[in-house]
Amino acid sequence: MTIIEARGLKKTYKSKSGPVHALDGLDLRVPQGTVKALLGPNGAGKTTVVKVLTTLIQPTEGTAFVDGIDVLSNPRAARRIIGASGQYAAVDENLTGFENLEMVGRLYHLGAKTARRRAQELIDQFELTEAGNRPVKGFSGGMRRRIDLAGALVINPKILFLDEPTTGLDPRSRLALWQIIKNLVSDGTTLLLTTQYLEEADHLADDIAVIDGGKVIAEGTSDQLKARIGGHRVVVALIDESDAGTASEILARHGEGEARVSSDRRSVEVAVTEGPRALQYILADLGQADVGLHDAGMRRPTLDDVFLKLTGHTAENEQDTEKSEMEQAK
Repeated sequence: MTIIEARGLKKTYKSKSGPVHALDGLDLRVPQGTVKALLGPNGAGKTTVVKVLTTLIQPTEGTAFVDGIDVLSNPRAARRIIGASGQYAAVDENLTGFENLEMVGRLYHLGAKTARRRAQELIDQFELTEAGNRPVKGFSGGMRRRIDLAGALVINPKILFLDEPTTGLDPRSRLALWQIIKNLVSDGTTLLLTTQYLEEADHLADDIAVIDGGKVIAEGTSDQLKARIGGHRVVVALIDESDAGTASEILARHGEGEARVSSDRRSVEVAVTEGPRALQYILADLGQADVGLHDAGMRRPTLDDVFLKLTGHTAENEQDTEKSEMEQAK
């Protein structure tokens, strides 16, 4: 059963240089009880999709539904069943963690007693008992994120929207938040997730939609998307970065398309059709050219390879996707 659906979404902003199409006929479907990840380059429209589906902005054209409710004609009803957490923790730093959650409950008209009970339940669920009575301004980034996510769950929403939920978190905090998200989904919550971390989409998502130019250009599971580009990748780690040019030429000679040189020029990789044979020829030619190696080997395609193939560049670690999309509209 489809619980989130968007049909032909368009969002056009006026700018001095002409119209900017943040969304350009985007279609999206999310089955109930699953995690859908939206991947896309900086400014592709990911945040705009979330804003439309959470009733924060109106599209120029198209329709959007959550659990059968038209979010455009009946936004109030839609808000009763959704929760949302943006790119930055929306918390009051001068209030305690408990007070922040209680305030959200009161804003949802839960009543004082119910709001306090729900706040305490979430403090316990998110393992913030010791910090719950401290002002949020003293919280770490991971703790702020947990309080913000807890606030999105005050009404036990059927549908949860998370826009870049782990941006800026250290690896331990990111893993802890991943576990919380997995627990929510196992309890029946449907999740639409935008992320700049390909590993995050690989780890959490049942299905992935790649967005570019304001529309979905590819969709499927992580394995299905990787299978679309097939083959292996030969990767060599160089002793001397000055050999990057020579190594790149040799790898491209035995590969499919151009070889990719890392930003520090210490490694080079290329897509190949017959991995073992290509690796054998590449190593022979590198040896003949006296190119020293720390390591060499083969690997399967990653989501980053999929991203490069579909969009023409690797995924960017954008720090503020929403800001980038809005800047295009100025």
